[in-house]
Amino acid sequence: MDWDDEGPPDLVGAGGELASEETPVKVPITIVTGYLGAGKTTLLNYILTAEHGKKIAVIMNEFGDSLDIEKSLTINKDGESVEEWMEVGNGCICCSVKDTGVAAIESLMEKKGKFDYILLETTGLADPGNIAPMFWMDDGLGSTIYLDGIVTLVDAKNILRSLDDPAGKVEGHEETDDAHGPVMTTAHVQISHADVVVINKSDLVSELELQAVRDRIESINGLAKIFVTSQSVVPHLEGFLLDLHAYDSVKELDRPGLGHSHIDKTISTISIPLPIMTETQQSALDAWLRSVLWENVLPGHTPSDGPAYDIHRVKGRFFAHDGREKFIQGVREIFDVFDNPSEQPDPDVSRVGKLVLIGRHLDRFDFGKSLADAVGEAPPT
Repeated sequence: MDWDDEGPPDLVGAGGELASEETPVKVPITIVTGYLGAGKTTLLNYILTAEHGKKIAVIMNEFGDSLDIEKSLTINKDGESVEEWMEVGNGCICCSVKDTGVAAIESLMEKKGKFDYILLETTGLADPGNIAPMFWMDDGLGSTIYLDGIVTLVDAKNILRSLDDPAGKVEGHEETDDAHGPVMTTAHVQISHADVVVINKSDLVSELELQAVRDRIESINGLAKIFVTSQSVVPHLEGFLLDLHAYDSVKELDRPGLGHSHIDKTISTISIPLPIMTETQQSALDAWLRSVLWENVLPGHTPSDGPAYDIHRVKGRFFAHDGREKFIQGVREIFDVFDNPSEQPDPDVSRVGKLVLIGRHLDRFDFGKSLADAVGEAPPT
């Protein structure tokens, strides 16, 4: 059966409430994004009808612009954000909302009871970097939910054209090859923020074409898991689309060759080694991250007339001098440094730390030297 990718899933009318008397617990939310025609709605239909044993709420928004998000958080908190409720036969539910505000999602939780999982489908032109931080770091706004990860669908047949199409450029990034670099498209931004990239419609391309797509995606985002499929069918949902735990894990950092591909010059992934650190060095690292991400100033670098860098994603691991394993996670200017939530760190993990940055114009700056100068040498053991 064919589905309209930008239309809502074909669901039956709501039958009853899913209210629960249980004590509220934080529910994971996954942001599902992808360029126009990638197959997002087909994927959501597949998830809703699959045998996973979860009560899933799917939120579909009409806009996806950050202005609509802010509007929701400021004037729609006491208003009706939800347009339509639809129930799926296995206990899942789907609704269409006027925006992507947290208020709309918390309203869903209050009105329809407890869910095991929430999927937020953005529009094809949405920038997930404007949406993710609200659910990840703000306990006040996201009091009942937490960000599990970002899944980006790409159309194997058309993604390379979308990446190179100037018509798909992101507002504020209109540089061309004759100026400060290739055009950054919406497709670039969606891939650069992804924790998982699903290459869909693989049956429409040759093996050679599929490899070219995969290579291009890996050159943009060296951290993302990649899953290849057709007709949005993902046989194993756990760990691929659901229960990703992308913001409390850094397993991706152990991937060989991370940060060495330069096929796509628009957005790149770079990897910087981190030493075992004293408390003083950890404070220096925190100050360096604040300067680089908050102030857009790279310590030790003299500003020039060239374009500024634009960091989309940060992920890292290092060991403290007292033996604690610590993680770094960041989206745009929002970042967090925290202890490994696991009580027993993986004994096979190298004690040589690593910081990975994904963003634009990173190759024009020496982030490695700047960070090494800020943190200094590893202390004696």
